[in-house]
Amino acid sequence: MFTGIIVELGKVYEIQRLAQGARLKIYSQNLINSSKIGDSISVNGVCLTVCEIDKSKSVISFDVSHETLQKTALGELKKDEPVNLEPALTLNTALGGHLVSGHVEGIGKIKKIEKIGNDLKIEIDAPEEILRYCIKKGSIAVDGVSLTIVDLYSNSFTVVLIPHTARMTTLGFKKIGSSVNLESDIIAKYVEKFVNQSKDIKEKKLIEKLKDYGYL
Repeated sequence: MFTGIIVELGKVYEIQRLAQGARLKIYSQNLINSSKIGDSISVNGVCLTVCEIDKSKSVISFDVSHETLQKTALGELKKDEPVNLEPALTLNTALGGHLVSGHVEGIGKIKKIEKIGNDLKIEIDAPEEILRYCIKKGSIAVDGVSLTIVDLYSNSFTVVLIPHTARMTTLGFKKIGSSVNLESDIIAKYVEKFVNQSKDIKEKKLIEKLKDYGYL
């Protein structure tokens, strides 16, 4: 689990294409000092496992499956491109954002970027399976960054970046048409499951009652 608070902007050092996926190598100045093989790290919102550390080059390596490359925007990364990095949540980690699983559900596209004072308002086109869990003032992870939904439309939503977020994450570098990884609020999914289960239980009890009284 993660919090959506980015601790470092890393940089793509190398992408080795393999038959089963890719070996993604990320340059890191800070996170590499506290990382070890087997650790989970969020890279642009995707939970990846550290498979190699080269401190002489300040490079952390991850194996990325073919499915992950297809279903997330990691497949579009290029050498020297910045990436958001966050270590996994621990019991001592402050929950400054919201709970983020690192399991990206879809890819969004930057539709509009508007400067409002010192802030940036970004509109993102999103798939229906993401939008169904979105509400105004609710949380969403965009490239692993915990953000608050400002406006919600039929096919898109907007978020606002304060100067610090724009400066310290990849979102400040995005352009219209750029792809972003999206993960909806995990709490919303649990609520939906609970409501559906409760509804199913009530319907089953009603059917049983109708059978008892001979209506079925």
